[in-house]
Amino acid sequence: MRMYSARPGGTRYHPVPARPSVGTSGTLALLAGGALALGLGGFGALHSGRPAFVAYLALCGLVGAFSRPQAAPLVGLAGWLCGNALAEHHHAELGWSGIRWEGGHYVVFTAAALLLAVPAALPRRTVRVSVVRLDPPH
Repeated sequence: MRMYSARPGGTRYHPVPARPSVGTSGTLALLAGGALALGLGGFGALHSGRPAFVAYLALCGLVGAFSRPQAAPLVGLAGWLCGNALAEHHHAELGWSGIRWEGGHYVVFTAAALLLAVPAALPRRTVRVSVVRLDPPH
């Protein structure tokens, strides 16, 4: 596990952030989804529609950006659960609109989490240091 990274030509070293485990990411997504539902309810936007869907989509992307790629299905499921139960049905109960509609929501939420998780998890380029000697060796 690398502890530091550096950009070529840069003089500063930056610690590489540790990514939370899959379970921690799922828990964070559920808690953030509940908090988002409270916020949407305060603004009167707690109903089925584009603003709630986009808000949960952004939430999945944000949690996915700080998570491991393996956590994307769990983050997508948490986004779907909170979005379905709290934003679409008002009574914190799951409703079922059919496999195409609900499966599509799950796939989109998971794709948002995965899309932002993968670039941050890719291996970074190693910095090569070469020593330049001005005096020829004798």
